[in-house]
Amino acid sequence: MRKKIFPIIVIIIGVICFLEGDLGDFITLVLLITGIRLIYRGIKGRNVQKKEEMPILSPEKEEYYREARMTDSEIDLFRETMNQSKNQIVRLQNNIKNNAKLKAIDLRHDMLKAAKALFKELVKEPTRLPEASQFLYTHLPNICDLTDNYIEINNHEVKSKEVYGKLEESAKIIDQMAALVVKDYQQFVANDLEDMDVEISIAKQNIEKDPDLSKQFSE
Repeated sequence: MRKKIFPIIVIIIGVICFLEGDLGDFITLVLLITGIRLIYRGIKGRNVQKKEEMPILSPEKEEYYREARMTDSEIDLFRETMNQSKNQIVRLQNNIKNNAKLKAIDLRHDMLKAAKALFKELVKEPTRLPEASQFLYTHLPNICDLTDNYIEINNHEVKSKEVYGKLEESAKIIDQMAALVVKDYQQFVANDLEDMDVEISIAKQNIEKDPDLSKQFSE
């Protein structure tokens, strides 16, 4: 409502100044008001930015990083990257929650679940950050931007045939990106799965060597 009232007030003042011959004073007034509004927006923007600042590094976390033999620069890079990724995952989650089409894509791939799982794996193993570079610096940011744009276009009150075509094209690309995010997670935990396969294989061999155990599992 305030956004609508402001230009109306300015127009009324402008008309009065024009009729009274004080147009120069009116221009000065407009410049002054514009300056004040820009300053207010700048202050407001900084306040929003503060909310997204890095969380304080706890002594426990710092000790954990030190035990992993990470340098100060590596710790800073890891924390900045993870903080940015956390905000992106939250954005992605909100976009999916607010759109049925995006929900369907997520259900088909479990993309959000994979993104959160990969994030948790990185928290546990911070030195493996370079292994997730495609996810952190390309796939996750891209799918966030794509879903942002999809939501924005989909919210248009009037949609032309061209708009529907763009939405369909965008949905296909988001679907492909979702598959890439899941692939990122699968590749990251591939070694763990290989280790599990080895352990299972060894366990089977031990069971086969023990007649009593082998007989028990065959019953």
